[in-house]
Amino acid sequence: MHSLYTRKPLQVMGIVNVTPDSFSDGGAYNSVAAALEQAQSMVAAGVDIIDVGGESTRPGAAEVSVQQELDRVIPVIEALVPLAKPISIDTSKPEVMVAAVAAGAAMINDVRALTLPGALAAAAQCQVPVCLMHMQGKPATMQQMPNYQDVVLEVMAYLAQRVQECEQAGIARELISLDPGFGFGKELAHNLALLRHLKLFKKMQLPLLVGLSRKSMLGSVTGKAIADRLASSVAAATIAASEGANILRVHDVAETVDAAKLVTAVYELTGEEK
Repeated sequence: MHSLYTRKPLQVMGIVNVTPDSFSDGGAYNSVAAALEQAQSMVAAGVDIIDVGGESTRPGAAEVSVQQELDRVIPVIEALVPLAKPISIDTSKPEVMVAAVAAGAAMINDVRALTLPGALAAAAQCQVPVCLMHMQGKPATMQQMPNYQDVVLEVMAYLAQRVQECEQAGIARELISLDPGFGFGKELAHNLALLRHLKLFKKMQLPLLVGLSRKSMLGSVTGKAIADRLASSVAAATIAASEGANILRVHDVAETVDAAKLVTAVYELTGEEK
């Protein structure tokens, strides 16, 4: 397994969206200086990986051009390199993958699981860890009519197929992690089923990345607006960690780091594997 996934049994990935329209913090860090300040605060809070994204993937989000995305993320990645924390590039575009890794990114996090033309080859060329996420449909329409017979088995089958295609393209299995894609083409019941049965994904013997932070499923359960979902986000992260997640992708780093420490301490005390 790649060293990025084995530094700690449970890692916290902090989100830095360099976008004007992300669902939670769109526009908040839409400059190099603001993104750097946010990343510095995450480092101080104990973040393990910093995830930089230049295109919103919220439901109904508009697509951006390759050049727009490059203009947003490359200067930020270059500014974050001196922080000496692994940087993940949240992108589906092969051109952005290659440029981001050249600028210092150490991981590719793709909500489309390397399905865009040229993405598999680009990731294979980069030879860095990649995270493959499941999404039914695409961001513009994914929440209109999500439909599954068995969401857990279908998501697992999709990810298994993508892993096989990655390996055939020359991406080593030890470089691959998986994300069930909470909120991406899934209704509340689907999301809750995935969280409840997350441990089943451990059968695939690959690191699990989970992103639940501030998502609409938490609002559906609690009735809280995006800005008031800290407690439910930490609770969801804690459940995910207890059910086998290896990387928690979050907005609220300090609080999640504390939760991760507690989960790790409990499992270390009992000698169990997550």
